[in-house]
Parts: sequence; C-alpha cells; structure tokens
Amino acid sequence: MTQEIFTLSGENFHLRRAVESDVVPIVELMVNDVLRRAENTATAEDRTEYIDAFHAIDADPAQLLVVVTDDAATVVATMQLTIIPGLARMGATRLLVEAVRVDEKKRGNGLGTAMMEWAIAEGQRRGAALVQLTSDKSREDAHRFYERLGFEPSHVGFKLFL
Repeated sequence: MTQEIFTLSGENFHLRRAVESDVVPIVELMVNDVLRRAENTATAEDRTEYIDAFHAIDADPAQLLVVVTDDAATVVATMQLTIIPGLARMGATRLLVEAVRVDEKKRGNGLGTAMMEWAIAEGQRRGAALVQLTSDKSREDAHRFYERLGFEPSHVGFKLFL
C-alpha cells in the first residue's frame, strides 16, 4: 500500500499501513475514547497483548490496519479494514470498517471524511460490493457523520462477550 496524503485546512495528513511502533499511539487513541476507556489500557505491562494482536492483524491479508499521522509523524487517527468474502448477495465481498478513531483535537476539519472516502475506494479496489460498519448506539454525532457519507442504518447489532 502506498502512502496517501490529505491536505486539510492547510495541514498535511499521511495515511499509511500501521507498523509495530504505531501500536502504542493507536492504543492511546482508544484509551482517550470515553466509551472504550475501560476496555483498554496504555500501561507498559499490557503492551504484549496489543503487539501480539498487531502481528496477527498484520499477517492476515484480509486485514488492513492504517494510521494517519500529521507532519510531525504523530499518530492522529486510525481504522481497521477487513475484507470479507461471502455467499450472500450473489457472492458479494464486503468491506468492514472498524475501530475508527480520530484524535479529538483533529476533528471537524474533514479528516474523518477523507479517511472514509479512502476506505471506500480501497474497498472498491479490493473488489468489495458493500461497505459496512457498526457504531455504538450512543454515538449520535458519528451516526450523523456516516449518514452524511451515504451510509444507511440497516441492522441491529448484537455482541456476546466470551
């Protein structure tokens, strides 16, 4: 994957495949998310599990973990893409977009839109006929954001923690 550059409000942002050294900044974005703070920790003792997970993601050709950095090489956003082949819809391939995080100081300048437009194009490049994502019920601002991009609320999601 080649690096993409977005210039938004006079600032350059660099979207690229994540590398191991990005894991801690990605976790920090998750820890800064009020809804997910309790599920994540950025302490040094817990990094092994995150590094192991990163290696599993990075080794799987159906997965693409990306980060967005600013000109100072600070990770300011991330998302994970998963390509899912399927039999439904006449064998349609789906792109699942997960774990979208944008640093709250970088919101409102079009970065999230640029990221999602890139993800949609990447899905098309990989043969996806459908892009899907989930969003916590309480994230009303995110729901409006996705709807502005053309996404339609279509399903009720369920989880079973094991």
